[in-house]
Amino acid sequence: MTNKHKLTALLLVVSCNVFSQKDTTHFKKEIFLEEILISANRSAEPLKNIAQQNLILTTETIQELNQLNTANLLEQTGNVFVQKSQPGGGSPVIRGFEANKILIVVDGVRMNNAIYRGGHLQNILTIDNAIVDRAEILYGPSSVIYGSDALGGIISFYTKNPILSDYKKAKLTGNAMARYASAFDGKTLHADFNIANKSLGALTSFTFSDFGDLRQGKKVFDSYPDWGKRFFYTSRLNNRDTMLANTKPHIQKVTGYKQYDLLQKLLWNTGSIKHLINFQYSTTTDIPRYDRLTETTNARFNEAEWYYGPQKRLMAAYQLQLPASAWFDSAIILPSFQAIEESRHNRKFNNVNLNNRMEKVKVYALNIDLNKLIKRHQLHYGLEAIANTINSTADKQNIETGLKAPLDTRYPAGGSNTSSFGLYLTHTKSILNKVILNDGVRVSYTTLSADFSDTLFFKFPFNTIQQKSTAVTGNLGLVILPAKGLRLTPLISTDFRSPNVDDLTKVFESTGGRLIVPNAELKPERTYNVELGISKSFNEKITISILAFYTKYYNALVTDSATFNGQKFIEYAGKESAVFTTVNKAVAFVKGLSSTLTVVLSKHVKLSSSLNYT
Repeated sequence: MTNKHKLTALLLVVSCNVFSQKDTTHFKKEIFLEEILISANRSAEPLKNIAQQNLILTTETIQELNQLNTANLLEQTGNVFVQKSQPGGGSPVIRGFEANKILIVVDGVRMNNAIYRGGHLQNILTIDNAIVDRAEILYGPSSVIYGSDALGGIISFYTKNPILSDYKKAKLTGNAMARYASAFDGKTLHADFNIANKSLGALTSFTFSDFGDLRQGKKVFDSYPDWGKRFFYTSRLNNRDTMLANTKPHIQKVTGYKQYDLLQKLLWNTGSIKHLINFQYSTTTDIPRYDRLTETTNARFNEAEWYYGPQKRLMAAYQLQLPASAWFDSAIILPSFQAIEESRHNRKFNNVNLNNRMEKVKVYALNIDLNKLIKRHQLHYGLEAIANTINSTADKQNIETGLKAPLDTRYPAGGSNTSSFGLYLTHTKSILNKVILNDGVRVSYTTLSADFSDTLFFKFPFNTIQQKSTAVTGNLGLVILPAKGLRLTPLISTDFRSPNVDDLTKVFESTGGRLIVPNAELKPERTYNVELGISKSFNEKITISILAFYTKYYNALVTDSATFNGQKFIEYAGKESAVFTTVNKAVAFVKGLSSTLTVVLSKHVKLSSSLNYT
């Protein structure tokens, strides 16, 4: 993004929901803002006190939308744009920011790790929406509470917890669901079981999804009669790659995959202290890279194989909730561990060498979140410490002989690691019940280290990269309630994103013979944001809201032409490639408008509409 580039997006969704009698309380919560927002301060906060634009997806909303995966769930809200290159993809975009500039949190643990790239990301698919109890979206810079990466906003998911019994005897409950989606030939099976007594509870959840090849609609514009059609696909016949005709070109062959999701939670409530153990595991089969598999040169496929290997996410977390003391009214201590594994595999058409590149990331984190009410001042404060270790390996394998040979790795073969430490304080105060002040500040310190001592493929002018950065960010917002049903929310905020291992150390060839090499001089990206929201409720039945924002974006990370050892072109993978690197590219901006309309027609029918322009 630079001053010479302009991106405009328009998203309009109109929906009609019909509810039963028991669901009508959901209407009033939406109109009167009686809901609570957890992600704003990492603890329960009344929604009416929050100046930052937000969206809450309740259990009822998630069930009503009934989507195949978490990316589709966000897309169907009408308030998040989602980019998809193939069914096994789904990259949320908020206020013009995407991928490593959107922070994803699950049960208070940040999912973003040191290899989250700037391009499209599908990691959100590893969150099983069948066991999600609630989702919250905070729009705009949110670094005060969550640190780096939240330039566009935060998407925070909360999975279901064990439910304790009201009786001394243990109680067993459960849920099961089966779903079929014709466009994907998708089959989903889910079951969860809860067993608990008055103090101990266990929740077990399992979901299996089998997505077939995507089938697109047959009606297309006359000016683009072949748009999206798959006329040929490749197959290995008699030890040779062959292009075969697709008898049903509206079916996008080689797009299907399978996914397995497991969750196990254990809750122990002693009365004053709560212990919660949270274990999650998600894995897939290979996921084809559909766009690469359709690219041709001289009417012949470029790639015979291109797929992501199984995307694995393991999370283990322990949450300790403490009772009030002299220093806090409540406290949550949350140590966590994550192990992430992902890989890329590709083989050129009629080439016997399959290139395999694998990344393994381990993330260790500790969050301590406290809150204290002092007279009319509500304080939220705490600390966060995170460490990432990255192991990157690669080889090329002859598919006929099975022999393997070394291959250049995506990230430093010698390993790399990052660490971050942050302290934060936020403050909320109600003034005469007409004005609610929101303010906060955070100090963050980050480090990065990468080992380039392995010079088998590249001899860089350095053996290691060391980087350190400090950031101070803050926000100041008001909730102004001048009259019944009228709400004004002016807000100013700052944010940052420290360069991660993907930004700073990767070496890989993108399309068009461009080779991207490391840049040790990168600085953190920074944003400065101003926004104003206005909402009005009429007779407890109609609510209209409009919000405008403007974000100034400094030190934006983009790829640009560069030199390697003084050369603009070098040989890579047997051909000459132009040298590019990631750089901080001057100044950019993002601005936009969003509006929502909600009309409660009766106890059973609600109409809602949203319009977003960026």
